[in-house]
Amino acid sequence: MRGLRAPVDDRPPAVRRWRRRLRRVAVLGVVVLALSSVPWMWTTLGARGHTHDEAGAPVADVVIVLGTAAAADGRQPGDRLAGRLETAAELVRTGRARAVLVFGDGGGTSGDEPTVMTAYLTERLGVDPGRVVADPFGLDTYDSCVRARDVYGVERALIVTQSYHLSRAVTLCRHLGLDVDGVAARCDGCGSVMLAGKAVRDYLASGKAAWDAFRERPPAVRSPANPAVRDALRS
Repeated sequence: MRGLRAPVDDRPPAVRRWRRRLRRVAVLGVVVLALSSVPWMWTTLGARGHTHDEAGAPVADVVIVLGTAAAADGRQPGDRLAGRLETAAELVRTGRARAVLVFGDGGGTSGDEPTVMTAYLTERLGVDPGRVVADPFGLDTYDSCVRARDVYGVERALIVTQSYHLSRAVTLCRHLGLDVDGVAARCDGCGSVMLAGKAVRDYLASGKAAWDAFRERPPAVRSPANPAVRDALRS
């Protein structure tokens, strides 16, 4: 009985070489995609069980609001920032939090974010000014978590941001030792295309988040301990 012969590849050598290169590129792409997804998986799994919608939010003394761009006039919050502030105000109104700690870039390209945030909370949303603490050096999510812990002595908090950003924020703060639960912020006026773009950006940002966390990067600005949050809770 004759053995079976392997089929003969009669394609030209140049075609065979091109197909081998294409397979190698495809395998390399799969490997790169898998490796780049590890930080995103870390942020997703690290936040599991600690993200909530507004109605299901637990209770904490402090609600942290992460800053983002103000409106073009530099005096009002943009849609995303307004949604975060409105959600935080509702958490205070319903008794799920007693003080609001807002973080943002005090000298950013869109204006003084913490000042805009404080004015919107107190003048538009009716939050008692004595319950609001503003920090102008929350230059990114990681810095905001570190400063909440080291400068303001926060141990337990809710953290408010849009859903695409929530897992990364929760995981970073929890990695840094804060007992936080995330609350998905409203986003009236946010289009689906914009939100999809932000989700892609956040996927890419998870790599930097993981690198910052595991090398314990110091914050961009160091400050002494500040009793403002404790004072706000007593007010």
